[in-house]
Amino acid sequence: MTSLIRTGRVMIGPFGRPGELVSAAPEFRHRFRTWRGERPFWAGLFTFTAGLPILYWPFARLDLAGIPLALSTTSGAGALVIGTLLLVLGIALCCRPHLRVFAGIATLLLAILSFPVANFGGLFLGVASGLIGGSLACAWLPPAAEGQPTPPDDGATTAVAAPEGRRGGR
Repeated sequence: MTSLIRTGRVMIGPFGRPGELVSAAPEFRHRFRTWRGERPFWAGLFTFTAGLPILYWPFARLDLAGIPLALSTTSGAGALVIGTLLLVLGIALCCRPHLRVFAGIATLLLAILSFPVANFGGLFLGVASGLIGGSLACAWLPPAAEGQPTPPDDGATTAVAAPEGRRGGR
């Protein structure tokens, strides 16, 4: 509220006039949809989401009706490394789509490795999300370029058929 400035009858907020923000929303949505279609967005989102529960459970301190509950194990360092790598791979999938196969295979391996190392893979949430994200990353293909012109056929690359009268080597 402190950033509102009254100029006559129009209130100007921190993002400009309210009408400008509403009119820019469809353009932003269209640009985001185009950006999302050019990369394995959902694979990156699932991979990033896989790292969160793997990181959370070993370091969480829960209180259940006055009884402290902790899932801390000796493998807290393993959970920290695996969770951090999954977060980084999720971001890499969205920023660098050409790394999709490497990131997908690494995500699958880390998700499977997190099961015995990091509290059943973040209580099965990290494993499930990691397997889905890694599979989506490996299966994703970049969109085909629509406006690619085909090279003109100049006739120089056509094959010549062999004469039908000759057969075999007699």
